[in-house]
Amino acid sequence: MIGSPLRLPDGVTNNEPYLLRLSNRLAQGLSELDSDRRERHRQFLLSQQLPDGGFRGREGDSDLYYTSFAVRGLSMLGGLGPEECERIGQYVLACRSQTLSVIDLVSWLYTGLVVQLAGGPDPLAGADGGFVEAVAGSLESTRTADGGYARTTQGALGSTYHSFMVALAHELLGMSVPDPDRMIQFVYDRQRDDGGFVEIAPMKRSGTNPTAAAVALLVMLGGMDEELREDVGEFLKVVRGDEGGFLANTRIPFSDGLSTFTGLLTVQDLELDGVVKIDRAEAFVVQELEFPTGGFRGAAWDTDADVEYTFYGLGTLALVAGSRERSQLA
Repeated sequence: MIGSPLRLPDGVTNNEPYLLRLSNRLAQGLSELDSDRRERHRQFLLSQQLPDGGFRGREGDSDLYYTSFAVRGLSMLGGLGPEECERIGQYVLACRSQTLSVIDLVSWLYTGLVVQLAGGPDPLAGADGGFVEAVAGSLESTRTADGGYARTTQGALGSTYHSFMVALAHELLGMSVPDPDRMIQFVYDRQRDDGGFVEIAPMKRSGTNPTAAAVALLVMLGGMDEELREDVGEFLKVVRGDEGGFLANTRIPFSDGLSTFTGLLTVQDLELDGVVKIDRAEAFVVQELEFPTGGFRGAAWDTDADVEYTFYGLGTLALVAGSRERSQLA
């Protein structure tokens, strides 16, 4: 059933979309970060904004995917004011008529929601009355026989990550995923003997990021149980990196910012004890990934910061702070 897309009544938090709840949680975690440090990262993010209001990716042009991460980072830092929201909102409006991939659609919906809640323009202003239904139809056209969702309509196999993205898009549209039991079974079928999850069915080696997406999706749909929780905990112990972060999978010899963020988020969401040492995870991000002038890179081999990895770096610091606060309250 279609709800009220992109608009949340004042004061309502219990039914907030997952991405907005996560954003608020991370902002709380960063609330005590040193003001000078916050400002350096804020200025880095703003330096990536282009005249059309969007934010550049590594290719140089404005990109919805990177714009979404920039907005999430600025939200964490308290750096989304009326001027920023107006400029970003105009970029969002300009992208509405484009044919968007699932990932870009989620980026568009989330960015539009955040800037609207912060005082920017309504991304659906003037849209055709059937716009939301058309978007939902385009999402459903990517559903595959295995119960998941592929990246495009030509995909034959469901993707764990894209299925999670589709669920997020439905949530942002105020809708439920059609036939959620099929989606839950699809995720169950992506689990492997090591306790983790893979991206597509033929894969045999689990990954940290598909596992994080699977866990988040199962929690959203009510499909998580204690046995799965324990399985995931055992898998995450295997993909801990020597540096203190998480590996993408057991074949990758170094930790990276994305896997460290998603791994730590999963540890916290499932309340897994003894999987990661918070101090070491923080040291990895600060010593290996954070630039003193602002921004974060993806891994030690990376040479440049970008807005996506800056979000992951800030997000990891926020999760670290949240873990410490919970341990003090315990």
